[in-house]
Amino acid sequence: MEYYDAGGKTLVGFDIDLTKALAETLGLKIKYRDTAWEGILAGLDTNKYDIAVNITILPERQHNYNFTRPYIDSSITIVSLKDAGLNIEKPEDLAGYRLCYQGDTTAQYFTERLSGQGIAFNAFSYDKILNCFDDLRLGRVDLVVVDNIAAFDYAGKADSPFEVLWQGPSDEYIGICLKKGNDALTNALNTALDELFENGTMARISQKIFSRDLVSRVRNREI
Repeated sequence: MEYYDAGGKTLVGFDIDLTKALAETLGLKIKYRDTAWEGILAGLDTNKYDIAVNITILPERQHNYNFTRPYIDSSITIVSLKDAGLNIEKPEDLAGYRLCYQGDTTAQYFTERLSGQGIAFNAFSYDKILNCFDDLRLGRVDLVVVDNIAAFDYAGKADSPFEVLWQGPSDEYIGICLKKGNDALTNALNTALDELFENGTMARISQKIFSRDLVSRVRNREI
């Protein structure tokens, strides 16, 4: 959704194209702040920035923060190395494996729920999703639990060493998060998102980044 290019200096990805389009639509200038996930919502509270993108809309978060309507949805997905020979047809099949996820995300919550149901596995939390896939590539873990957006970004290319073993139903809706009470900017962003959906910009960005339309089905969805 957002990452540095091969040169390590320029931010690229879906959310970068999206926020540039939003800023242009609203007549605003945009400044990016690369922020560790564990402090991203706290940064809104302390006014380090105005918006945080790519945040899953959850009831407990809605209680403390403003959210736009969702602009993309995703689902929990399980990824392995190609030809690893793992048989994962349902979440319960994770028993006995080494799996990892990005901490403080819905992948962690999903994994914790399975553990609470008595399904035994070795789980590891990472700060960034790229570290999960690096360790999967190196054989340090067997599986990555992640949303389907990241999963298909890593596993969807023909030359990828990864493959998707299981994908759950769509149950994550992602929006833009703002400080509680910042209603004027929230409303402005919703209006701009409507315009970008209407004129086809959202679908074009999705096709550019993912080679598929992952956005149109959430249009006008209220969470």
